[in-house]
Amino acid sequence: MNIPDVSTLSIGDTGPPQSSPHIPDDIMNTTDRYMVKLRNYAKSIPYSIEPNSKMQQMLDFILLRIAQCIEAKDYDPGLLQWDSMLTYWSMLKYPIPKEKRIAVVKIYFHVCTTPGMPNHVVAACADGLQVLTRSKKKLSIDDMRLPWMPIYRILSKDLFLTRRQFEISQTSWYMGYIADNVRRFFHPAAIDDMLSTFLPMIDGTNLNSILASQYYMLTFLPLSHPQSYLPMLFRVWQSINSYMFDDRMLQFLARLAEMHVDPTVSDPQRIEEIPDDAKSEGEGRPNWPKDDLEAKWRWSGLFSDVGIFSETEWNYIMAKCMASMEIPLADAGSLTTGPNADGQATFEMNRLPKPNWRIASLARIIVYSMAQDGMPNPASTAPTPFFTPVASGASTPLPQQDGGLGDYLSAPLAKGNRLKTKSYLAGCKALDSLAKLIASTESFFHPTNSGSWTSDLSAFIKYIVYDFNKRWYEEQQPDCKTPLHRRLTKEIRRELVKCLRTVTLLAMFSQDNSTVSNIQSCMKSMSIMEPDLILHPILERAVPALEALVETHRTIAVIKALGAVAPAMVCRHVYYPGAKHLIPILDLLLPGIDLNDPPKTFCTTSFISEIAQYIKFGELANPKVPIGDGVDLAPRVSTELPVLEVEQFSNGMEPGSEAQLSKEEEDAILRDTAATFADWVAALLRRVILLFENLPEEGPDGTAGGATEVQLVDAVSGAFSQICVHLSEPLYDMVLGLVYDYATQNVRSNAVRAIHQLVECVANANPAKTLDRFLPFCERSIRTELEHGASSLRITSSHSTPLPSDATLHWNLAILRGAMYNDGRVTLKYCDQLISLFKLLNEKTFSKRGYSSSGKLLSSTLLTLSHTYPLENKFVNPDEWSSEDFKANHHQYWGKLYHPEDIKLTWHVPNAEEIEFVLRIFKEVVEPVLDKLHGLLETGIVRDEIWRNDFCRHLSFVRNAFSGIPTLAKEVISPDEFQSVLDSSDILFEIPEMIATVEPLNSGFALSDPADPRHQYITGLRRKFGEFLHKASVSLQKQGEENTVDAVHGLLRSIRTYLLEYGDSRDRHVLQSTSYYLQSDRYHSEMNIARHYAGQKVWPRALYVRRARLYHAARLRWNSIERKRGRLEDLLIDDVTQWSLWNYATVRESSQALLESLCNTFDGVRRRCLPALYKALDPGTEDDRMKGALWTLNLSVFAKYAIGEPTLATEFVKKLLACQHNEKGSIQDCVASLSETCLSNFAEPCHVVYNVDNSDLIAAAHLLKSSVPAQREDEELIGRCRKQRVERLSVMNRAISQLTDALLEIANNSRTHWRYAIVAIRLLRTLIRRDTPLKAAHVRYLIEKSHDSNASMRYYSQRAVMKISRFIKLRSLAHGPVDLALEQNHNPLKRKVMIQDFTREAGERVLGEYRKPLDLDRAREQPMIRDKVGSGWMVWDKTMDSFLAPHPSKSTFQPWDVGSDDAVGAIRAIALQPSFWKKLSTHYSTENSSDVILQDNLCCVKSIFQLLDDEPIEVLKPIVEELLADKDKNKQRAAAEFLAGAIAGSKHWPTDSQLKLWKWVTPLINIIFSQKSNESLSVWSSFFEHVFYNKDPRRLQPIVDRIMQEFSTVDFNGESTFEIIQVLCFFRAFYEQLGIKFSPWVDDVLDRCWAELKCEHEDVLAYFSEIFAFCGKVMWRPNPSLLTPETFVRECRTSPVVADIMGSRGLFYEERVMELVKQFPVWRKERLPGVRAFQSTYDRVGILVCKWLFQWVHDTNAVSAFDCILPLMPELIRFTEVNDNDELAYRAKLLMVRMCGVIIPRQFIDPLLDEIFTAITSFPSWKVRLKILPLVQVFYFRQSFLISDAKLVEMVEVICRCLDDEVVEVREMAATTLSGILRLSPRRSIIALKDRFVRLIKNVKLPEDRKSPAYGAALRQLHAAILGVCALIDSYPYTIERWMPALLTGVLAEHTYDPIPISTTVRKCASAFRKTHQDTWHEDSKKFSEEQLAALSTLLSGSSYYA
Repeated sequence: MNIPDVSTLSIGDTGPPQSSPHIPDDIMNTTDRYMVKLRNYAKSIPYSIEPNSKMQQMLDFILLRIAQCIEAKDYDPGLLQWDSMLTYWSMLKYPIPKEKRIAVVKIYFHVCTTPGMPNHVVAACADGLQVLTRSKKKLSIDDMRLPWMPIYRILSKDLFLTRRQFEISQTSWYMGYIADNVRRFFHPAAIDDMLSTFLPMIDGTNLNSILASQYYMLTFLPLSHPQSYLPMLFRVWQSINSYMFDDRMLQFLARLAEMHVDPTVSDPQRIEEIPDDAKSEGEGRPNWPKDDLEAKWRWSGLFSDVGIFSETEWNYIMAKCMASMEIPLADAGSLTTGPNADGQATFEMNRLPKPNWRIASLARIIVYSMAQDGMPNPASTAPTPFFTPVASGASTPLPQQDGGLGDYLSAPLAKGNRLKTKSYLAGCKALDSLAKLIASTESFFHPTNSGSWTSDLSAFIKYIVYDFNKRWYEEQQPDCKTPLHRRLTKEIRRELVKCLRTVTLLAMFSQDNSTVSNIQSCMKSMSIMEPDLILHPILERAVPALEALVETHRTIAVIKALGAVAPAMVCRHVYYPGAKHLIPILDLLLPGIDLNDPPKTFCTTSFISEIAQYIKFGELANPKVPIGDGVDLAPRVSTELPVLEVEQFSNGMEPGSEAQLSKEEEDAILRDTAATFADWVAALLRRVILLFENLPEEGPDGTAGGATEVQLVDAVSGAFSQICVHLSEPLYDMVLGLVYDYATQNVRSNAVRAIHQLVECVANANPAKTLDRFLPFCERSIRTELEHGASSLRITSSHSTPLPSDATLHWNLAILRGAMYNDGRVTLKYCDQLISLFKLLNEKTFSKRGYSSSGKLLSSTLLTLSHTYPLENKFVNPDEWSSEDFKANHHQYWGKLYHPEDIKLTWHVPNAEEIEFVLRIFKEVVEPVLDKLHGLLETGIVRDEIWRNDFCRHLSFVRNAFSGIPTLAKEVISPDEFQSVLDSSDILFEIPEMIATVEPLNSGFALSDPADPRHQYITGLRRKFGEFLHKASVSLQKQGEENTVDAVHGLLRSIRTYLLEYGDSRDRHVLQSTSYYLQSDRYHSEMNIARHYAGQKVWPRALYVRRARLYHAARLRWNSIERKRGRLEDLLIDDVTQWSLWNYATVRESSQALLESLCNTFDGVRRRCLPALYKALDPGTEDDRMKGALWTLNLSVFAKYAIGEPTLATEFVKKLLACQHNEKGSIQDCVASLSETCLSNFAEPCHVVYNVDNSDLIAAAHLLKSSVPAQREDEELIGRCRKQRVERLSVMNRAISQLTDALLEIANNSRTHWRYAIVAIRLLRTLIRRDTPLKAAHVRYLIEKSHDSNASMRYYSQRAVMKISRFIKLRSLAHGPVDLALEQNHNPLKRKVMIQDFTREAGERVLGEYRKPLDLDRAREQPMIRDKVGSGWMVWDKTMDSFLAPHPSKSTFQPWDVGSDDAVGAIRAIALQPSFWKKLSTHYSTENSSDVILQDNLCCVKSIFQLLDDEPIEVLKPIVEELLADKDKNKQRAAAEFLAGAIAGSKHWPTDSQLKLWKWVTPLINIIFSQKSNESLSVWSSFFEHVFYNKDPRRLQPIVDRIMQEFSTVDFNGESTFEIIQVLCFFRAFYEQLGIKFSPWVDDVLDRCWAELKCEHEDVLAYFSEIFAFCGKVMWRPNPSLLTPETFVRECRTSPVVADIMGSRGLFYEERVMELVKQFPVWRKERLPGVRAFQSTYDRVGILVCKWLFQWVHDTNAVSAFDCILPLMPELIRFTEVNDNDELAYRAKLLMVRMCGVIIPRQFIDPLLDEIFTAITSFPSWKVRLKILPLVQVFYFRQSFLISDAKLVEMVEVICRCLDDEVVEVREMAATTLSGILRLSPRRSIIALKDRFVRLIKNVKLPEDRKSPAYGAALRQLHAAILGVCALIDSYPYTIERWMPALLTGVLAEHTYDPIPISTTVRKCASAFRKTHQDTWHEDSKKFSEEQLAALSTLLSGSSYYA
């Protein structure tokens, strides 16, 4: 439906000037920053707003209620109610005083950190917290501090689940979110305390612990003083290979870099100054000495070599940056080593808030590290600047002919003068690094080379320029704290744009949408930074693309690019000379409006809209030129095609530096072109009309074609509307005339909607003129048409197509409706004509299209009369628009931006005459029709199709009339109505004072006084309309289906209008113009389009108009929060409920949607509708009604409410589970869908939070109350509220108990279908509570179902059993409600042992104890058992968790909590019956697809044994023995599950019982080892994994002994591989689960394996490689001098960079590797030849080494692998040339490729390169060289930021030597590698190489005689030199260097016809050159002279391209 969009209402002729509204004194006379903002809002709307004092009282009341809710612990609904009121209040833009803001923040913070707080309350408060603390100006750490420990306590308990927990909540996410938002209020003095909490938990062998600890550090540590801990974070980062770790670290560094451009932030003095008043329980304040950090002079910030980073740190960040672009090279997959290592992290880490995208973080780090911190380079004139050159030596002498060519080519490039100071691009190191990065990735921006990386790269440069602009404008502010010498400079800005320009222009033509939008955003920012550098190249590309139609996507790309740089053309303050290009561009864009090419049209219209909102379309008067002045204005060039002058650049000038014209000269050119505006506008209008004429025919709903056509018409109209608003008077008259002529001389049935929009465009700009032109004509035509029978056929179906004969009527109605879209005052003079026209239309239009168009016309008219809206949205204020200066010189105002206080708005506010006219329409037109409708319902009237037609058309008329007056009369709610609403509210069991209510505020209603007769009339008539709707509803429900469907649809739309169209009309279906949320979306999207840079303070005027409209909508929204719900409204709600059960699906759907909207608007609807819906589920109901009821209940508003309120849930669940009486499939599907909805919204009831006393929270409530005026009845009210809350909880508990009983009854009923039983059991599982004891029946049912025949039933009941036992244990071991809430057990055997000795030796001694068996008697006295190694890998915590051994005979836990006796008794009764275990074993041993034991089964068994100790073991023994005896895999698995469960459950049994158990288990272990079945191998491996999981191995001594004994004695060369594999497989399960606890066995195990390296079984060697990788990892130890957090952090700071504090050097294997290095040559000699080669020791051990190192490189400790890779490098290279063992060669190559992806520690880079160079220069096999050359390039690309300049030069030298290789393939590969490396090389070495190659070419003469011996050598030399030249040309794919034309045409062209391979090389180079320079040829060709171009065309053979 097409309702006029009032949001764009505006008008040119502003009518009588308005008196501005009165602004209250306390807002008007103030200087406070936030009050000034409020004043600007107050000025922007046409009615006066409430004084601040009144609104502050309202705020005080809301805050008082919040405090009272807290004191009464009324969190839900009380606190949630008043929190939402605070949100609404904030929309009104009144400021919250600081002390109140602080108090509310504290309350929200402490609510969120109260243990046990329900998640939906935490969610609401977390959002409130974020909004209130968002502004850094409103609150800082000086105003408020918050404790960090409460968040950490909840987060650390919730983050990782135990094996028996399966409920995943959002708690971790919320805690992380809150910590992130409030971290700036954590006191910096807490840093040391945080570090001593988080660092000990790091265990390098366990990625989870690393990531969790990192998350805590990077989320909690205060950012203001990172100097003490940043070096430590870098050290840890450099030693860990993990992608997830990188992401978070980069986000953290980006925040630091941005924050610390201000040096005062990190001043240590601040720590003393900030009050430290927010310590929570458990927080200490250790203050570690930081003498090394003290500044000798005044504090000058954290600045270091590059920004706040040292040189090494910066290079590391840049290397990560390079890797983050994920650019694939020859090393496909090398970037996966980090993500691969992340596979070790469990899913829990993903429950935390995700870090920002690394690309954005990297960009921010680079931009905020920029400053002038180095020597500047000489300015470059190159199109793309390069970076640091190094000095190059003299050119080398020519070689002698006798073959020293390799030496000549690789002679040193840089001798001597190495000591020159390094210089940087614009004197900025960070910019220099960025330029290097961009240059190296340049070719990946090109559309032909695009892939997943392109969008990352383009996003990267987008963020770079966005952040640069942000920082640039921050530094222009007077309050900027960045020191002057650290600020960005114009040179930096200019060089940055130059550096990014080439790649931006390349990527502009990408086919990928996200890339294109990134590039557009980037261009926009660049056009604000350096418009001259970016606008001209784009114009140069635009002209050819728009003049000659190239491929469509290029044209579109160009239009998008023009849109991006539009500010440089229309905003004079951005770029004054840009304006002269605008009109030629507009001319070229006219063909862009094309129905056949929608994408192009969308781009064109968005460009036109973009520029039309900044300029006026009109001629510019020529200033009088004094005669004889000699100024000759450029003559007009009148050619058919518009001409775009793009300046030619003279040689050596950079683009953008053309001769500067003065402003006067610029304006003279502009004035001259502005004369063509009239032609352009006329031409545009013709294109628009042409587009409309060619639209497809309109469908039944009045839209032409599909969605695309509709959007096209909207886009074109939108752009045209913008133009109309900004036309000069003469141009406007011209356009109006053209539109009028077209509209009155044509009728197009396919363009009715389009003509309506076109007329709207002109009406919007000048309503008076439009109406005067159109109204008389349209009225005449309409009357004539109606007289001649148009629309006389009675049609009511909405699917009917309009008749061709009615087209003229519809056309004229559409035009008239468009013309009505305007200022209501203009219509007053036509009031009589309009009223008679409305009457005529109502009488004569019988067809659906006719009467609905008439209704819309009526609605539009009423809206324009009665609504409040801005009258215009021009780009300057109305007084400026009409000023003389503006008329003469409007081009100087183009793109003007305003401060909010300078805006003047004109609004339409209905005046008395307009209101009178509205009422007259209602009296004379609408009321009679309403009477007719009442008449139609009389009894005795025949209801045939005539009746149906009359009913539908009259109702449509009345409905449209009422939908046109949503803001005419203000609704008044009487006290009685108010009381009845409270009594029937959806909120149950709450005292009335705590149900939030609002008092109405001013919002521009025309009639707001209920005593006004006009108000009474319209309200009365509205009521009459409502009564009619109810009566009609009742009547139609009785009537059959005939003739009613259309009528019912009309009726429902009318009910929607009656109930919902009021005020801001939140309902999305109608009048979208004033919906607050829609306005908000539009405002923000327009703001994003208008934004030039972040933090902008001045905006285009249109945006302020939109903002004023949003503020008006917010006030309307406030008034429609509470709606009147009287008797009539209730009856209508009941009617809608009945319609949602009707037998027509379409009617049901629309009534259900209406019902959902009603629930969101009126309180009490849900509670009112439920009984009717439940009734429809009873047996005997028609299927359709039942379906309707089920789908209605499935709406989230109903389902959440009915299942979420315990008091309603019982009835709801009973009704739902009783639906099995109807067996129809479709109905059962509805039931299934509804039950899923309910289950997902049904949470475990838990009222623990009401027993938790949070003293901080109460203190915060008192603080809040002290900041608002006290009230007398305060205590009494809190008392009542508390009493009500206690009562509410007891009612809920009773309801939950009834629900449980009802569910048990249903579940136990034999007639219940299994599907329903599953729903029941899932609900029963959720009903297991931690805060009240369980009923025996509940427990008994669940445990019996654990052996049900249905697999799903078993699944849910087993999990329920785990939950039951967890909660029984929790209730017995918790020390209070907080423990219950956090699920914290206090095991009676657990002790905290203080750590005395912090040396590494002591740590190793602790680990060594794991190998010594326990002395039980001692272990009962001293806590010796440690299941988890809590700390001590990197540093020790203060204490260590250890356990005592249990008592010999007394149970550890029994008796359990008294309340749980019944539950335990029920479990005992069942578990002691053999039949229970027998049935369980039957199900456990059925076939399933699992090869391993199932954790659920094991945990279920464990739960029973944990509760009952060893009571059931005797019953279980025979069953396990029987299962074990059966060889079947499934039986074995069941036995393993029982055994593992029993062993796990026996952890704290009395030791006698444990010994008894082991006596039985030990022989069984022998049986397990003697099984020789491949099938059960994985089963028993998983059994060992589960029993060793988180266990001290000494608890399982018999198993450990057996596994170690088998490992030590097995013969690795034995005949049966299976036996060896079985032992190794079990052994692997053992060591992997032990992790670092396995350390004491490592040496022995390695000795055992190392001795067997020559083993002949490949599988065994594969296990060995895993063992080696594992041992290397568990033996990794950081080595600070003492294992304390303080020492570690200090030594990371003070040790030299090369010191290895993290212990990441892989020295553990040093000796063994050296031994291998010695052995390999020996084994190589012994290698077997040919087919048997793979059996040689050399090959076997080679593969083992490759596998081992491969695993290592893919692990978190990959960095340490290089200590082993380096000595083995020569051998690895040899492996690649083995030609008779493909696997070995493949694995070695793979390893070398993958290692490139790990960032290599600095100290290994040179040696590693040396090994590679040696291989290239000295290995005899050319294949090795061929394989290794690409590796050099890859290695260089990945590690380029870490390689020194000297090494780089050496690298070039080595590769140049390969150009002279004897093998052609090697030469070509060397050339490819060389070009890749030269891209990043210093310029000077390139010049030196060029000279060298050219001299060589000149000096080599090919002998005539091809057979002569010298011929081959000469050919090779020449080829080498030609390859070198080609490499130089290839290394600059997108630019033309100065030396390039001469090389191409002077050197290469001469060798086009040389013998092969020279000619092929030359041709290949030429075609690559053509391909890469195609896009920029119009620029590049200027670098060649005429002769050179001719030579070039010969080279490219075929002159067409360059002609």
